[in-house]
Amino acid sequence: MAIVEERTYTIRTGLVQDYLALYEREGAATHWKHLGPPVGWFSSEIGALNQVVMIWRYESHADREQKRAKLMADPDWLAFLPKTRPFIERMENRILVPTAFSPLQ
Repeated sequence: MAIVEERTYTIRTGLVQDYLALYEREGAATHWKHLGPPVGWFSSEIGALNQVVMIWRYESHADREQKRAKLMADPDWLAFLPKTRPFIERMENRILVPTAFSPLQ
């Protein structure tokens, strides 16, 4: 059964565009190489502000664990991660399981 991971990062006020530019320039290619293309990347405009939400789809919990282990073993990703720390205030993570009638399986 497929699962969806929703990751929400609260970015320091005024730095969302800088964070997104850094990720696009230095992190996306490596991230996507290991996890595959995301379902989507979003930034908040109404409600809780200064948030970046990314959604990833995996075939199973085991698929997620394997892909993330490969990501965390990649020297390019490990070099990128410290560059993101000054931007991120808080990180949240949820694993969502599609319902039987969900269009995203």
